[in-house]
Amino acid sequence: MSAAQALPGFVSQASPWLNNLLSIFLIPIAWVVTLALLTSFHRAATEHSFWRTIEFQFFTLGVAFWTFLFLASMWTFGEPRLLRVYVFGHELTHAFWAWVFGGKIFSFKATRDGGYIETNRTNFWIALTPYFHPLYAIFVIELYGVASWFYDVSAYTPVLFGLLGLTWAFHFSFTLWMIPKGQSDLSAHGTLFSLFVIYLMNVITLAALLIFAAPEVTFRSFGAELSRHTIWLVSFLLNSLDAAMHRAR
Repeated sequence: MSAAQALPGFVSQASPWLNNLLSIFLIPIAWVVTLALLTSFHRAATEHSFWRTIEFQFFTLGVAFWTFLFLASMWTFGEPRLLRVYVFGHELTHAFWAWVFGGKIFSFKATRDGGYIETNRTNFWIALTPYFHPLYAIFVIELYGVASWFYDVSAYTPVLFGLLGLTWAFHFSFTLWMIPKGQSDLSAHGTLFSLFVIYLMNVITLAALLIFAAPEVTFRSFGAELSRHTIWLVSFLLNSLDAAMHRAR
C-alpha cells in the first residue's frame, strides 16, 4: 500500500535475513527502554500525581477522542477515515528522510488507495520512519514553539496536549492498522528486524513525550532509569550464564 522505492541501480542495503538475525540484539535494548518508560511513568504518577495534571488529562482526552473516531469509522465504513491524510503524511516522512540522507525525490504519490515515493537513496531508516515518526504530532509541537516566540501561548497548553494526544493516537492507530497488511517497507529490510525497530522507536517517542509533559521526569532521571535497568539485566544474564555453566559441568 505504501513504500519508499529506490530507483534501479541505487539499491544498497543489508539482506533481510541478516537484519532479522541482528534483531536479536535489539531485544535487551527494547526491554531496558520499556522498563525505564514504565518505571518513570509510575513514579511520576504515584509520587507526583502526574495523572491529575492538565497535560496528562488533555493528552488522554485527545487519545480517547481519536480512538473513538477511528473505531467508529472502522465499524461503519470498514476502514478508517482520513486515510488520505495518513498516506500523505506517511509518504512525506519517507521523502523527508530520503532528503536528509542526501537523496533526491523523483516521484511522489499519495492517495487513499496507497502511495509511494521514488528516490535514489534508501535504507531501513527511510523505509521505517513513517511507523514511528508521528509527523502531525511533531508539526503541532513545532507550530506551538514558533507561536511562543511571538505570543504568550501558555494559556493554550491544554490545547497543545489535547492535539498531541489526538495526533499521536492518529499515528499509532494507523501504524497498528497498516503493519499487518504486508507492507514492503518492512519485508524489504527483514520483517522481524523492522518490527523491533518500530517498537523500540515508538517507546522512545513515548518517553520523549513523557519528559516533555512531566517536569519531574527529566533526561537525567530517565537516563538513571536506563542505567539501573541495564545493570539489572546484565547482572541477570551473567548470573544465568554462570548457573548454566555450573549445571553443564
